[in-house]
Amino acid sequence: MLKSTLFFLLAVLLLNACQPKKQSASSEKPTETQPTAEQVPTSQPEVSTEGMVLIPAGTYTMGGKSDQAYEDEFPRHEVKISAFYMDETEVTNAQFAAFVEATGYVTVAEKDIDWEELKNQLPEGTPKPADSVLQAGSLVFQGTDGPVNLQDYSQWWEWTIGADWRHPEGPESTIADRMDHPVVHIAWEDAIAYAKWAGKRLPTEAEWEWASMGGKTDSKYPWGNESVENASDKANFWQGKFPYQNYVLDGYETTAPVKSFPPNGYGLYDMAGNVWEWCLDKYDVRAYTEDAAEGTVVNPKGSAQYYDPREPYTPKHVIRGGSFLCNDSYCSGYRVSRRMSSSKDSGFNHTGFRCVVSK
Repeated sequence: MLKSTLFFLLAVLLLNACQPKKQSASSEKPTETQPTAEQVPTSQPEVSTEGMVLIPAGTYTMGGKSDQAYEDEFPRHEVKISAFYMDETEVTNAQFAAFVEATGYVTVAEKDIDWEELKNQLPEGTPKPADSVLQAGSLVFQGTDGPVNLQDYSQWWEWTIGADWRHPEGPESTIADRMDHPVVHIAWEDAIAYAKWAGKRLPTEAEWEWASMGGKTDSKYPWGNESVENASDKANFWQGKFPYQNYVLDGYETTAPVKSFPPNGYGLYDMAGNVWEWCLDKYDVRAYTEDAAEGTVVNPKGSAQYYDPREPYTPKHVIRGGSFLCNDSYCSGYRVSRRMSSSKDSGFNHTGFRCVVSK
């Protein structure tokens, strides 16, 4: 289980619903082999859209589409989106490895935690944990032996020294046979660095929701409105009783190779489940209220500021799409309108990303 000092730090950084506690970024000085996101070289001027799907322009009503919707999914409001290209799959281990090989980039999870950086996100007076706890690592899911309080996320998340994108479950694990799986333990700044190198960018959450519906009107899920109880052949998510009994009806206990499930109407894979996906937007619980006041919003890029009253010290960005851990008993992240958030300098073993290119 988590060491008590780390547990306290992570507890105050907990995210809503099915998000885990997170690691803070290191402010370790970069070297020539450890570029920051700002120092990562861009790709060639001619960006290839190979492996991407053209998402058409359109207007839709953004926001909660079912009685499962949370407060931050309202009010529903009209959004107009220009056409853009989107990666047909989440960025894979093979693709991320090519980026690291070309740039020498080191992810957040591979760096020791900088206490001076971390304490800025915590209440004043929070005690510093032992240096041994602040070593490079990330949080890894560990199933429980039976039912637990679903509000106590420490029951199924374990701080694991040495967990990172190359070692998803810890230092003894490997991605050698998972190069076609989505890369995980990726922080927002890691995703930004990759996108810059590829000549792409992260999607806005408005673009993400529009693309996720696959051309359907007010679709609850990327595959339509068919209940998740009958959708084990449509996405990688938790079937059974979370977090102790997974029936694995979809065939995968953790991540699945990309393209393991049918694409949505636009030809996009894994827009529900598998791993959470970073968006460009800052998380602001009031964002939809502000957009709704403007009438039809054209290509919204999200709030200009971070705001989550539950965690006022932590700058967060939006994540979308759910993961292999999502279940209706405590999380419905696979809904197209589900808004989730994560601190921008955090990475863990059920979050990745995909990129877009403006048309």
